Amino acid sequence: MTEVTRLFDFPYYQLENKPNASALVTKYDGKWIPTSTQEYLDKANAVSRALLKLGVKKNDKIAIISTTNRTEWNIMDIGILQIGAQNIPIYPTICAEDYEYVLNHSESIYCFVSDEEVLEKVTKIKANTNIKEVFSFNQIEGCKHYSELFNIGEDQSNQKEVEARKANVKPEDLATIIYTSGTTGTPKGVMLSHHNITSNAIDSVPRLPLIDGETRVLSFLPICHIFERVLIYIYQYAGASIYFAEALDKIGDNAKEVKPHLMSVVPRLLEKVFDKIMLKADDLSGIKQKLFYWAVELGEQWEPYGANGAWYEFKLKIANKLIFSKWREALGGELSTMVSGSAALQQRLSRVFSAGGMQIMEGYGLTETSPVVSVGMYRDKHFKVGSVGKPIRNVEVKIAEDGEILIKGPNVMMGYYKDPEKTASVMTGDYFHTGDKGEIDIEGFLKITGRKKEMFKTSGGKYIIPTLLENELKQSLFIEQIMVVGEGEKMPAAIIQPNFEFIRDWIEHKGHNVGSSEADIASSEIIMNRIQKEVDKYNQRFGKWEQIKRFELTPEAWTIDAGHLTPTMKMKRSVIKNIYQSLYDKIYRTS
Repeated sequence: MTEVTRLFDFPYYQLENKPNASALVTKYDGKWIPTSTQEYLDKANAVSRALLKLGVKKNDKIAIISTTNRTEWNIMDIGILQIGAQNIPIYPTICAEDYEYVLNHSESIYCFVSDEEVLEKVTKIKANTNIKEVFSFNQIEGCKHYSELFNIGEDQSNQKEVEARKANVKPEDLATIIYTSGTTGTPKGVMLSHHNITSNAIDSVPRLPLIDGETRVLSFLPICHIFERVLIYIYQYAGASIYFAEALDKIGDNAKEVKPHLMSVVPRLLEKVFDKIMLKADDLSGIKQKLFYWAVELGEQWEPYGANGAWYEFKLKIANKLIFSKWREALGGELSTMVSGSAALQQRLSRVFSAGGMQIMEGYGLTETSPVVSVGMYRDKHFKVGSVGKPIRNVEVKIAEDGEILIKGPNVMMGYYKDPEKTASVMTGDYFHTGDKGEIDIEGFLKITGRKKEMFKTSGGKYIIPTLLENELKQSLFIEQIMVVGEGEKMPAAIIQPNFEFIRDWIEHKGHNVGSSEADIASSEIIMNRIQKEVDKYNQRFGKWEQIKRFELTPEAWTIDAGHLTPTMKMKRSVIKNIYQSLYDKIYRTS
C-alpha cells in the first residue's frame, strides 16, 4: 500500500485506491480528452526516463511556464519530481525580465512552455540563462514538442534507474521553489519540501466536502501558485476527476459542460460574477425584477445552520426555486462548494452565494505555509461567515502581542532560496511570521484583520487599516478596484478604478451625456458625483478619522500585464501609487 510522503506518491495512491478513467481532463480542439490514472503514470515514467537520458541529475531544476492549467503540467510535475529533480513553476503573466531573473536565480536547465506567447518571452532572454532546451505543450513551429520526451523515454531499459531515484527521494528533500509574485521588490524563492506539501494536503483532506460517486472539479486558478497546486494533489488523493478550464473567460461555458461539484476561486472572480449577475437584473422589469432584488436582499441576511429560523428558511426555499436556481444553472447546476483564498472575501458574497446553495469556504494560507493554515467546512459547525475557518490539524496558530499571526507546523517552508538572512527575518524559533494581523475567537475561528505592513498612521496619529475600508467600498457596483492611501497625511483618501463595464451600462440606462471611453468616464463630473454617493454610503460604517475624505478616478483598468496587480490579483500598492502619483498629489497637494 502506497504511503503518501512525497508528491509523486499521490497518483500512485490513486491508482491503488481509486483509479479513475478521467483523472485529468483537458480540452483539445473543442473536445474534452480524459487521461486515466494509469496513462498519467505511464507518461510520467516515460518523462522520467527521458530526463535521465538528457542528463538530468538529482536536484537539477526544471521550469514550467503554462498560461492555463492542463494535463501536461501534471505529467511533467510527477516526471520531474520522482527522479529527485525540482519543478520550478513560473507565473506566465510576468515580464520577460522576471523570467530571466527566476530562471537564473533557480539555475533551471530545461524549460517547458505552453504556447507561443510564453515561448516568445523565453526566447527573448534564453541566451542570458543556462537553459539547454525549451519544449512546448502546444505544437509550435521551430520549438521541440514535449511529446519528444515520450519518444526518448519509450525504451524502458532505464526504468530501474527511475525506481532507484524514486526510492532515494526523502520526504524532507526539496520538491519545488515557488517564486512569490510579491507586491514589492524582486520575487522571493520559497523552498518547499515534499513533506511540507504532502502533509499540508493530507491534513486538509478532512475539510473536503464528501460527495458520493464521481466528484468533478473545475480547475482554473494558476497551478503555478501553491493554492491551486495543493488542491490538485488533494483532489488526486480523493480520486476526483479534474477538468482544466480553457481560460478565465471560458469558466462559465466550461462549468456548463463539466457540471463541477467543486472549484476554487479568488474573491475578485466572485465579485465579477456577482457584478455580472446584478447587471442582468437591470434588464428585468416589474415583478421579475422585484423578485430578483428580494432574493438578493434575503441572501445578504443568510446565516449558516438555519440560525435565522423556520420562516426565513421557508422564504429562502422560494428564492432558491425562483432565482438562485438560475445562478446555479449558469455554473453547471451541480456546484455545491467553492473554496476561496488569496485575499479577503466580502461577507455579502459569502452569504448570498451560500444562500443560493453554493457554499463558499474561505481559507487562509501563504506560499510559505504550503499554503493551508485554516479553512472553513460546513460539516461539524466549522463554518462562520467573516472567518477563514479553524486551523487544520497539525498546524498551530498563535497571535503575537502586536496582533500578528504566527504559524508553526510541518507545512512551514524550508526557507527562502539563497537568502538565509531573509529566512531568519521571518522566523522566531519554529514560528513563521505571516505579516498578517488576526484574531482567534472563543470558538477557535480565525479572522484576518489586515496586513501588518499595510496598516498606516495619518499625521494626526490615527491608525488606518486600508483593507477594511477597501473591502467595504468594493461592494459598490461602481467601484472595480480601490486603494486607500494617506500614510503620514492629514486624512485617508482613495485612488479608485471605476467599474467601466458597469458604468457604461448605467450611462446608457440613465441617458447621461457622458462619453464611453475610460478617460471620459474617469473625468466626468456626473460619475464623480455618483461615486461620491457610494463613498458617502460606505463611510457611515467607519469612524470619522477612518472615512475617505477625497478620491480620484484612474483613466484605465488595473491589470496584471500593466503591473498594477500581482498574478493572484493583489494590488501592488507601491506600483499603483507611482503610476498615479499625479492623482495622489492632486488629492493632498491641492486640498
